[in-house]
Order: sequence, then structure tokens, then C-alpha cells
Amino acid sequence: MPGYDKETSPTVNSLPVKIPFVQLEDVSRCFDSINAVQNVSLQVERGTIFGFVGSDGAGKSTLLRMVATMIRPSSGRILIDGLDVVTQKTKIKHLMGYMPQRFGLYQDLTVGENLDFFMDIFGIFGEEREKRREHYLGFSNLLPFLERLAGDLSGGMKQKLGLACVLVHQPKVLILDEPTNGVDPVSRQEFWEILADMKREGMTILISTSYLDEGEKCDRLALMHKARVFETATPEAIQSHFPTLEAAMINRIQEEDEGLLHDRFQL
Repeated sequence: MPGYDKETSPTVNSLPVKIPFVQLEDVSRCFDSINAVQNVSLQVERGTIFGFVGSDGAGKSTLLRMVATMIRPSSGRILIDGLDVVTQKTKIKHLMGYMPQRFGLYQDLTVGENLDFFMDIFGIFGEEREKRREHYLGFSNLLPFLERLAGDLSGGMKQKLGLACVLVHQPKVLILDEPTNGVDPVSRQEFWEILADMKREGMTILISTSYLDEGEKCDRLALMHKARVFETATPEAIQSHFPTLEAAMINRIQEEDEGLLHDRFQL
């Protein structure tokens, strides 16, 4: 697939230096007096799946919306491929695909018409249009349902159609906010098989999820709680000596709560 050529990294003493594709530097977002995201710094390497997991209301959606240029950070800086999401927003738009929790499919249009609408937006016509229709509806197993109204699709099929619409302009970074929430297990597995294919083709994927079995499929995870990222590591490192990733997360969140209480008491 075109569009995913690897960036040539500079070298130091003949060793390649890994340049983060997505970089957050001390990013915060406030709504009135509420801190939705507070002082988050992290890096995401090109061609990896980076997951955000944590408690409800931790700030995962707000953080992804900032990366997707939907809202501005109150402070800090976010870079995608070296471009600032605030000052260079127009240059970044073509690099990314963003799928919020409730993706805006047109329920009264067919599967094919929904995809055509997004290809119209991005100016994809002619032979390339047909090629991408076959590719993205093909890998999502939606070609047999080309004439079915989107409103008549199952929840899992709607999510796969939403993903196809997001991918049709071949972005370099894919931002997904709990895309499989409420989807049946088989459809969730199929959705993640698509993401694995995208990763193999070089795409960088940022995803929030409430399913910890999906967290295990990520290359790295950020644990969020009360507006903060308090740990970033591989799923294996986070689980460590705990029997499951879920047990490790519960323990880490409890530790974080105790630490916050201690900090307040000290103040």
C-alpha cells in the first residue's frame, strides 16, 4: 500500500536513532476549573500500536481528541511527524485518520455510498477510487453488502465500515477512541486483525480501549487515571508478576490513588 514509506533515521556512531512519530510534551487540557488531561508526556514510534487504558473519566478521549486536532491543548505541545498539531494543523490533516466513539456514518446511505462520500471529500476518483473501494471493503468483508443501508448493519459491521471510511485516504497515523466498545467478540477479533494488517503496512496506531485483552495486543500501553498518564510500558512489563494485565492495572491504580492522597496530605 502506498503512503507508508519508512523515514530514514539519522545515525549516531553508525547506529540508527529512532525518531518518535507522535510526541506529546507536557500536554494539559482544562475545561473551566476541571483538569481533563494533566502534564502528559510520551512518545509513539512509527509503525507501532500504542494503547491507552485506565479508569472511566481518566482523560483518554480528551487526549486522543487533542492528538487528532479536534481540540487544542491548554498547554504543552503535540507533534506528528515533526509537525505541530496547533500551528501546522492544515499540513497534518492528510496524515491522520480519526475514528471517535460514535463515528458519523450516514444511516440512510448504503455501504458503497458511505465510502464514496469520504472518497469525494478527499478527491479520490477514477481507477484509484475503484481500487480503494475493492481494497478497503474487501479486507473488512463488506463487499457482499455494498448495497445494504448502513442503518441496517450490525454493530460490528458498522465499526468496520467506519474504519474503512477513515482509512480510505491512506493516513499515516490512525487514532481510534474505543472503536470496539459494545461490539461482539467475533467482530472485535476481526477488527483487530485489520489493525494488525495496517501495522504490518507501516501505519502508526493510537487506540483507547476498555478491553484489556485488546491492551495485550498493543506494542506499548499508557495507563491513565484522574487526568494523568502514570505509566507507559509494554503490556508484559506492566503485567510483570501479576497473573493478569487486569490485576496489574487495578493494583497500579490503587497505588496511584494512595500516592495522590499522600501528596494532598503533604500539601
